[in-house]
Amino acid sequence: MAEGTGSSNEQEAEQWVQEHHHKLPLEELDPTPLENTKELENAAAVELDQRFTWKKIGTIAACGTALFSDGYVNGSMGNVNTILSKLYKDVMQDKSSTVTAIGFAGTVVGMLSFGYYSDAVGRKSGMIIAVLIIIVFSALSSGAYYKGETVGMVNMLIAWRFFTGVGVGAEYPTGSVAAAEQSEELPKKMQHTPFVLSTNFVLCLGSVAASFVPLVLTWICGENHNRLIWRLTLGLVIVPCLLVLPFRLVIKQSSLYKKGALSVRKIPYILVIRYYWFRLLCISVVWFIYDFINMPFGLFSSMITTTILGKSADTAPQWQAFGWSTLIAAFGLPGALLGAFTASFIGPKRSFMIALALQIIIGFIMSGLFSKLKDSMAAFCVVYGLFQSFGQLGPGSNLGLLASKSSAACVKGQFYGVAAAIGKIGAFGGTYAFKTLQSHYTKDDDRWYTVPFYLASSLACVSLVILTLFIQERNADCQYQEEIDFRRFLAQHDFDTGQMGLPDDTSIKTIGSGDTFIGLDEKDAHERAYP
Repeated sequence: MAEGTGSSNEQEAEQWVQEHHHKLPLEELDPTPLENTKELENAAAVELDQRFTWKKIGTIAACGTALFSDGYVNGSMGNVNTILSKLYKDVMQDKSSTVTAIGFAGTVVGMLSFGYYSDAVGRKSGMIIAVLIIIVFSALSSGAYYKGETVGMVNMLIAWRFFTGVGVGAEYPTGSVAAAEQSEELPKKMQHTPFVLSTNFVLCLGSVAASFVPLVLTWICGENHNRLIWRLTLGLVIVPCLLVLPFRLVIKQSSLYKKGALSVRKIPYILVIRYYWFRLLCISVVWFIYDFINMPFGLFSSMITTTILGKSADTAPQWQAFGWSTLIAAFGLPGALLGAFTASFIGPKRSFMIALALQIIIGFIMSGLFSKLKDSMAAFCVVYGLFQSFGQLGPGSNLGLLASKSSAACVKGQFYGVAAAIGKIGAFGGTYAFKTLQSHYTKDDDRWYTVPFYLASSLACVSLVILTLFIQERNADCQYQEEIDFRRFLAQHDFDTGQMGLPDDTSIKTIGSGDTFIGLDEKDAHERAYP
């Protein structure tokens, strides 16, 4: 490079940094690959615009709040299944488990496929497609029909539920990942809080709404109109999706993604696996265990309902069952709310560890003293409520947070999608594994509740050990630091990090090189960045 050209470019770079410091790509000012640690640290020492604005909070909310659909879709299907079993007893006897399980399959497909899409194309379009899938196929599920035949109608419902699950699964590696990246632009003391509020807390609200909506519909319509109730229950998830869609249409890709994006054709997957395999394995195993044992951790809810309603539990009015389901689902809300703040104040890993340890202790106590506690339902409900809250305070609030902030932007969607998919497979497996274990006992036997719970609490101990020993804490600005560390690793293995970063109409790809992109339209920018 000529001396005069170099001096001119240095002045240009300095002036541009002052005006656009929050958009500077994470790469050296010299176009050669980052090989020198000193150069890399200097390149990354660009100050981000981390001022608090409500616009940033709104952007994070737009990215994450569609996870309401996950809590609602999964929770509502259980209640709808109950209604369908009353209406079409003969058909649902064979189809009931399939109606429930098919959603898991679709969710896993959505997590994996959109994990790739999120990195290959972008978070924004992925979020828009995800919410559109949920809207379309929730509407089709609500109106499931086949020539007036009950069997055909249930089969169509199963098909539409699969695709609804795909949309729900797509929310994780697109919406959650985008929310995590956007949170890096907030003040350091509050980066984790908006993410947890817009993901896990909203998901918990969806679970509560999944019982509250059919409760209200039962009050309005009466049990004689259960056909209308189950269809409206499935269809009303469209409303929150329609509310969030306009905001997703106008938000911008996160600056972290634009700085770290890399064409999937150029991603050095062998190096990625070498760098991230152990981290991904640990997070995935912890997520698998959490979802695997989440089913037995909910076993006591049926006992609470049965005990309170007494012998009339099977014949009690439908609204009573939905009412108690709503209350029990709400037990986790305090923990989910508190977890959003402890994640920022003490760190997600510490919050996770403390809450999980307390949940394990309470779990063993509840199982060991079950024969005594069940005779005092008021005390049991209080203890069980604490147990559920600790579950949301720890694993619920922090698993997604740790997963979404543990990898570089260029592979973040795939990293998160794989971890979440493995967790969802755990939920599917746990549902059947613990039912098989319970089949050795009658429901009148205390061991029907306690044996699965002992096993679940023991597995939670394994999860706690893995978390404590092998998963790193994720503090403020951890994603920015992750970009630095990953680029350093790539540079040390002769990968040209100058390829990283997606230009747009206001930023440039490399300062100080002859390859400067200013004022490009979106299509041209993609072509220049990913030839």
